Amino acid sequence: MSKAAPALRAALVLCLLLILSPEADAGEREAEPGESVVLLHGLGRTSGSMGRLERFLRGHGYRVVNLGYPSRRKPIGELSRHLHERLASCCAGERPVHFVTHSLGGILLRYAHAERPIAGLGRVVMLAPPSQGSEWVDLLEASGLDRGLLGPSGQDLGTREESAPNRLKPPDFELGIVAGERSLNPLGSWLIPGPDDGTVAVERTRLEGMADFAVVPHSHSFIMRSPRVHELVLRFLRDGRFEPGSESGEAGGRGD
Repeated sequence: MSKAAPALRAALVLCLLLILSPEADAGEREAEPGESVVLLHGLGRTSGSMGRLERFLRGHGYRVVNLGYPSRRKPIGELSRHLHERLASCCAGERPVHFVTHSLGGILLRYAHAERPIAGLGRVVMLAPPSQGSEWVDLLEASGLDRGLLGPSGQDLGTREESAPNRLKPPDFELGIVAGERSLNPLGSWLIPGPDDGTVAVERTRLEGMADFAVVPHSHSFIMRSPRVHELVLRFLRDGRFEPGSESGEAGGRGD
């Protein structure tokens, strides 16, 4: 092992801790009757990380179910079955059921829907999804740190052809994707080609068949907290577009 290897491993651990930054779980609360929106957090996070977005959507009349799941303890196949069980208990018979996801949450939703179509699936907004995998995961795998830090689901988010994101077919539902282009992870940004959020390249968030696409000046870890992102989510849930007249382009702006 080279003398630089321990320093690199330490830098990777520090960057990953910043990205995961766990928060206190806000719990799962019901709202007044209305169209339902299910929130799915990202890797190593809790439902608390989606709390601001939850309150925003409740304030606009949606019934919000902010689901927590053991993102680092189980492989994505088991998480998929867990999600179907939770949906059966919270949202059975409801039409439509919209989703807003962060990072791994978007892959989990696609995986679960591919395994067994989600009844009444409405519009979906994915925030910073590793739709085509992440070079950051590739680096952690090469360093040997992926198993302990990412868990079995996170290990399956690399860019190789057989990774979970790249095994999935294009979506068959209305999908809007919001990508970040501001990084708090200089090591990740050095590794990732092109604009990125420190974890995922903007280009790797895209999916064939998406209805709209937006780029915002926010990092991977905190994109879900942005008031601008909240407004984009609301517009897509209401209209199927981030901006009037936008279609599979870059909405959302870069100046906020």
